[in-house]
Amino acid sequence: MTFPEDKLKKITEIISRYPQGKQKSALIPVLHMAQDEFGGWLDTPVMDYVATLLDIEPIEVYEVASFYSMYNLKPVGKYLFEVCQTGPCMLNGSDDIISYIKQKLSIGAGETTDDGLFTLKTVECLGACGYAPMMQLGQTYREHLTKEKVDVIISECRVKSN
Repeated sequence: MTFPEDKLKKITEIISRYPQGKQKSALIPVLHMAQDEFGGWLDTPVMDYVATLLDIEPIEVYEVASFYSMYNLKPVGKYLFEVCQTGPCMLNGSDDIISYIKQKLSIGAGETTDDGLFTLKTVECLGACGYAPMMQLGQTYREHLTKEKVDVIISECRVKSN
């Protein structure tokens, strides 16, 4: 496994933003690139490869990748429902939304549907407390969730997949 040449150049450019010996500072953006490049998740060989590129210990990569919910440590579906479960969202019904998604898609948190389309992931604060309950779907936030809105989102995703 290796990044294509254009991505390796980008990684070199990112590393160059930091002082000599501080290449670990490039870890977060390089992990994003690795996740995008290698199937939407970070398995151990990918994380080891990133460690080699940054000349750091693999455990340093594992610590960061396992700490942040934005990194997936196992395969995920085409549509990743990241539902906030912290205080403001919970007070506004995120538990009900999570339960509804589980029931609707017949999966639990951290699981993917048999067709590989949907993964449900519960996450900590996404910084949109005023729009609770909410979830991140790709690069967008879906806000003020209701069961009806969840049904529409699932339908939209299914239509896009056909």
